[in-house]
Amino acid sequence: METIKMAIAKGRLAKYSIELLEGIGIDCQVLKEDNRKLVFSLSSHNIEVILLKAADVPTYVEHGAVDMGIVGKDVLMEQEKQLYEVVDLKFGNCKFSVAGKPSSANGKKHLRVATKYPNVTKKYFTEKGQSVEIIRQEGSVELAPLMGLSDVIVDIVETGKTLKENGLVVLEDIASISARLVLNKVSFKTKKKEISPIIDLITEKVN
Repeated sequence: METIKMAIAKGRLAKYSIELLEGIGIDCQVLKEDNRKLVFSLSSHNIEVILLKAADVPTYVEHGAVDMGIVGKDVLMEQEKQLYEVVDLKFGNCKFSVAGKPSSANGKKHLRVATKYPNVTKKYFTEKGQSVEIIRQEGSVELAPLMGLSDVIVDIVETGKTLKENGLVVLEDIASISARLVLNKVSFKTKKKEISPIIDLITEKVN
């Protein structure tokens, strides 16, 4: 039996991903140990788990370095990689939103938008016919409108607490986000016998 290589996004999704795997009967004890390992062998089910930064998961899946991955829809929308998105895992729920000061976008023909997600932002405003200048950010995007760098921001909003504490509000919602199970296109054919039962178990668990 061939080993299935699975990438899991580190951070907030990792805990839920491990719970999901345990929920379908996979022993994930080694994933909970306090160490700096990034590759784990779940020998009882012939699965190798690789912990990656969320932004790297689609790249590893697309290029076949891993067979499948668990990552947020936000990353998939931003990167648009060539892979199969097979199951909405229904955890890690949040939204892509446009946010700013309450009157920041009022009637402006041209908006300056700060974001970590330039592709999603460009696509959204292009479809609306809104002229924008996109300012790429890596840190706390909430600072941009406060410091006059941008009119609004496009970011992931979970509770809205950070926005509220900085005097910002959600102006528009772009899309609902959750974690997704994704597959390498070649692996789905060459390892179908090994992969299909895992997909079926996960699908049954989340529905």
